[in-house]
Amino acid sequence: MKADHKKVTRQIKIARGQLDGILKMIEEDRYCVDISNQILATLAVLKKANQEILQAHIRSCVSEAIHSDDKEERLEEALMLLEKMNR
Repeated sequence: MKADHKKVTRQIKIARGQLDGILKMIEEDRYCVDISNQILATLAVLKKANQEILQAHIRSCVSEAIHSDDKEERLEEALMLLEKMNR
């Protein structure tokens, strides 16, 4: 992985902590909207981590593929990136 390991690791650990908090909220039968808000916050952190990873992928792997003489490799990288962005 070419992304900033420290940054991505911190984001994933934050999400893990949020998930633990969500589980506790569910066990405590907390207000549904509060639980939903925490789920949305966790998704936002995971999205940021994913964006960091994909941006690093573009800067490294996709860039290498574009400059490659292998047309199939260029096509595969472009298609894979489109698929990830459409999720």
